[in-house]
Order: sequence, then structure tokens, then C-alpha cells
Amino acid sequence: MPTRQALELAEERGLDLVEVASAASPPVCRLMDYGRFRYETTRKERQARREQKAKASNELREVRLKTRIGEHDRSAKVRAVKRLLAEGSKVKVSVMFRGREITHPEVGMAVLKAVAEDLGEDVLVEKTPSFEGRFLTMILNSTSTGSRKPAKKEEPEAVAKA
Repeated sequence: MPTRQALELAEERGLDLVEVASAASPPVCRLMDYGRFRYETTRKERQARREQKAKASNELREVRLKTRIGEHDRSAKVRAVKRLLAEGSKVKVSVMFRGREITHPEVGMAVLKAVAEDLGEDVLVEKTPSFEGRFLTMILNSTSTGSRKPAKKEEPEAVAKA
């Protein structure tokens, strides 16, 4: 179809004439609403970026503790670790040493051991405690290999009376 005729047809229908393949002989064009096309492609790109960011954020999360942490504060951090593990993330638990605390690494080891005991059988210690600068760190992962979200509870079936 000649270009002039294609432009008239597009104008009649209220659409745009868009060249799809310029390398082809003759060039291939299409009738479309170009504004809507651009809008939909940007929405798809934005959604893909959002999903990519969500996947990347679930890889390794960190929870920091100090050597002089109280029992209730530690239990709050343990709940945070459980929540992160339930989301499907690996969790890096770090004990920060300040000043001369670094001379007593056994205190940090005791804190990490208490955290591991509080978590119980739900976690797998992927990396045993080791020093990274002024931090004593261990990496935890969930022991469940199935789905990360808890399954819905099934309703018990009604028992038929005879």
C-alpha cells in the first residue's frame, strides 16, 4: 500500500502509522495508537524492575547485635530473624565489638550461641561464627526446603452420623 494511502487510512481511524521493520523491503508499517503503546511498555518495564528488586532483596539480610544485649532485646532480634527466614531470606547474624570488647570474643560467641538455641530446630547454621573485622558473624538459613509461605489449614471433614 502506498505511504500516502496508509497515512489517510490511519487518520480516518484515529491511529498512528508506525514503521515496524525499516530494514525489510518494502518497509513494514503498522496502524496503532502509539501513545497507548508507549504507556503500556513503560508500565511493563516498571513492573519488571519492581519484581527484579523484590527478588534481589531476599538474598541475604543482616541482624546486628552487641555483646551487652539484654535478654528481651535479644528475643526481639530472634523474632526478626524468624520473620526474615519465613520470607525466604538467608540471615547474617552479627555481634559488634566496640573498644576493648574485642579482647573477649567468648562473650560474642555466647550471644550467637544463645540466638541459635532460641531459634531451635527451625534453622540451619550455614556458616559457623567467624570474625570479619570487628564483627563476629554467622549465617543462618531455614531448614524447610518446601514452600516459604505457610500452608492453609484444611477444614476437618464433617463426620456423617449413621
